[in-house]
Amino acid sequence: MPLTDTSCKNAKCPEGKARERFTDSGGLYLEVVPTGGKHWRWKYRFGGKEKRLALGSYPEVTLALARRARDDARLLLKAGNDPVQSKKDAKLADSVRIGNTFEAVARAWFDHWKGPKSPRHAEYVLRRLEADVFPDLGARPIAGITAPNLLAVAKKIESRGALDIAKRSLQTCGQIFRYAVAHGIIERNPGADVKPSDALKPRTKTNYARLDARDLPQLLRKIHVYSGGPYTRLAMQLMVLTFVRTGELIAARWDEFDLEAAEWRIPAERMKMRTPHIVPLSKQALVILGDLQELRGLSGLVFPGERDHERPMSNNTILGALYRMGYKGRMTGHGFRGIASTVLHELGYRHDVIELQLAHQERDEVSAAYNHATYLKERRKLMQAWADHLDKLREGAKVVSLQAA
Repeated sequence: MPLTDTSCKNAKCPEGKARERFTDSGGLYLEVVPTGGKHWRWKYRFGGKEKRLALGSYPEVTLALARRARDDARLLLKAGNDPVQSKKDAKLADSVRIGNTFEAVARAWFDHWKGPKSPRHAEYVLRRLEADVFPDLGARPIAGITAPNLLAVAKKIESRGALDIAKRSLQTCGQIFRYAVAHGIIERNPGADVKPSDALKPRTKTNYARLDARDLPQLLRKIHVYSGGPYTRLAMQLMVLTFVRTGELIAARWDEFDLEAAEWRIPAERMKMRTPHIVPLSKQALVILGDLQELRGLSGLVFPGERDHERPMSNNTILGALYRMGYKGRMTGHGFRGIASTVLHELGYRHDVIELQLAHQERDEVSAAYNHATYLKERRKLMQAWADHLDKLREGAKVVSLQAA
């Protein structure tokens, strides 16, 4: 029986089924999915193969409009044209006509996407698109870009040894295409056909260089008397005390600190796990922040760049200082995190407390309900004891168990 407006309105997908089809006539049917979505499809044959043409969704496209679209498609088929290909060609022509080039859509996506992101991260993503993707794909209509086109761009980036950038570029392009699908600019995402693991060479995993815990006292003494810039010396001292990631440290802003409460609250958008993180501040850390306040200019950044005070210091500043102190290839900024984890575990602190302070959000049932303030009282004690422990190491005093202390 042909469909009616009432039967279209009442059509539902039976529980347990992926979809249900309600047939009209002449190959037209209404496909209903469990979420309640209802989509018109027309089934036909072209070149000996069965094909389906999407005609829109109900109720935006009524039964009468769906039948009219089916009849128009039948005329195309009768003239020897494939209705699906004709629709793609029309979409591509519209993209050219209204300026839906890949770059235009990518910039529209960027304006939408950058809202909650840190300015530094957003600027990096746009700069990578402008340098590596737009030169090859920017002027092309987005509807005409295929999976092999994306792969060619990624391979070109990979050929210069930038494996991480190649992978991230593919991921960013996938986000742009999903945005285009959501806004009706294209029908499907060609990036879904290209997985970085299938297309690019595997990246050899390397661990960050770090010293043994027994070498920490000498490093602390060298940092204490470091003769380079004061911002660099204070950045290293604060990193040792807080063992945050380098990027989280150098992009710190003064409005993240509550010195009276002795807390540094890093917002989610600046954290690797996209979860707000609290860093309890020891007395020693507060002294360093006081020294930094005396250096403070007009910038809201705690560690402003040397030339542009509205940008944070370079990611390589701390690494360069470690090189100058004789630790090239032996220690990195990230290495402070590894040393802190090792020493704190050896001194008897609980693994879950240490992991929370390191902002390692483990994916298990316990951390599914992760609360960034969990164990905060215990973490305060840990951070103060850690700072006191570092003082004893630097001064060469006898060190006892933190928990015993």
